[in-house]
Amino acid sequence: MIARLQRDVPRIFSLAGPLLIGQLAVIAFGVIDTAMVARYSADDLAALAMGTSIFISIYVGLTGVVSALAPIAGQLFGAKRHSEIGEEIRQAWWLSLLLSALGILVFLNPGWLLAIANTSPEVEAKARLYLQIIAWGLPASMAMRVLVAFHNAISKPAVITWLQIGGLVLKIPLNALFINGAWGIDSMGGPGCALATVIVNWLWFIAAALIVYRGQHYRIFGVYAHWSAPNGHRIWTLLKLGTPIGLSYLIEVTSFAFMALFIARLGTETLAAHQIVANLGTVLYMLPLSLSIATSTLVAQSIGADQPRLAKEIGYSSLVFTTGLCVSVGIGIWFLRYLLLDLYSPPEEVKTVALPLFLFIAFYQVFDALQVTAAFILRGYRVAFWPMWIYAISLWGVGLGGGYMLGFNVLGHVPEMIQGAQGFWLANSMSLGLAAICLIVLFRKTAQRFEKEHPPVTT
Repeated sequence: MIARLQRDVPRIFSLAGPLLIGQLAVIAFGVIDTAMVARYSADDLAALAMGTSIFISIYVGLTGVVSALAPIAGQLFGAKRHSEIGEEIRQAWWLSLLLSALGILVFLNPGWLLAIANTSPEVEAKARLYLQIIAWGLPASMAMRVLVAFHNAISKPAVITWLQIGGLVLKIPLNALFINGAWGIDSMGGPGCALATVIVNWLWFIAAALIVYRGQHYRIFGVYAHWSAPNGHRIWTLLKLGTPIGLSYLIEVTSFAFMALFIARLGTETLAAHQIVANLGTVLYMLPLSLSIATSTLVAQSIGADQPRLAKEIGYSSLVFTTGLCVSVGIGIWFLRYLLLDLYSPPEEVKTVALPLFLFIAFYQVFDALQVTAAFILRGYRVAFWPMWIYAISLWGVGLGGGYMLGFNVLGHVPEMIQGAQGFWLANSMSLGLAAICLIVLFRKTAQRFEKEHPPVTT
């Protein structure tokens, strides 16, 4: 195992490094939004929590569908079938347009989702405006996700990383302008974050599309070689793999999003505290996520190159290394909880509610690392249907359902210390543990099946 770790971890890190920086740049959008709006007003912070919860729930599900391009293109790249990748990209762009239209329809009519939170009219109005603004950045964002999947599949994530860093640099002044107002522009509060994000999304896509068009080393893929009408067979292949991936993303994210909507019933301060802690948890999630995406790329390329044993070994190496790393991070988070919370500068009453929740962030790191790594390994194998059901049962059933029962003391015998927001976080941690166990078992069986179907060639 040590020899495999020494072989595989450097390869994973070489891809995961740029991915992590890029993911942190993107997730910093949410951190910056939360930190800047927290200084504006508690109502705007609560509205931001509602708006982003709904947006992320839908958006991540949609991007999950087009992310099916990554394992498909990764296997084609491993098999050196470069010219086919360009056609897959063009068909993924057609799919992204269709999905964008569906997303815009939901974001322009969010009333039925906002009603779940049962919050004040002022907060609901701000959340509604946030969603109506950010809807118009969805086509650019979805098309950009196609190019992100493409660059990950061909082991060139650094190109996207530089664009993401540039977007972050631009996001900060745009946020300041639209949240607080200046130069004749009225202050918008929380919804101003959405307008800043829309502008950055469109600039991102235009820049990435130009890079692929002008770059000499992209020519072998033929992305702009010719016009392609929608191809039903290729789009259906993307949908067959992408739909369960998208639904898995949707289930995973809504397990957190509906936590926020239910916790909103406990008051503005509790919701604001949950938003801060959830935001920090999302930042920490970027570490195992980046390592998992890199692992999935290497697994897919190995499968495409007809090396199933290597794919299996890379998967196990990543599980061991990523989990060990995240355990260390969890311990560090617990000891630095006061310092980390002070970075958000929340009101004292919000800080009091937020501090106990740090225990759960530290606790679930190991389960989160295991489940996301196993899930992405399986996507490298183009296995997504059963992981979707594992997520549904564990995250919705145990996590969200159990959290509701604990948080609101449905049975009447829940200890006070795990009622409220603590109950939701405890149930979520348990659900991640269940998902991790099931996904690892599925990975083991999948790897064994692939090895039997593709025995090593002997000479």
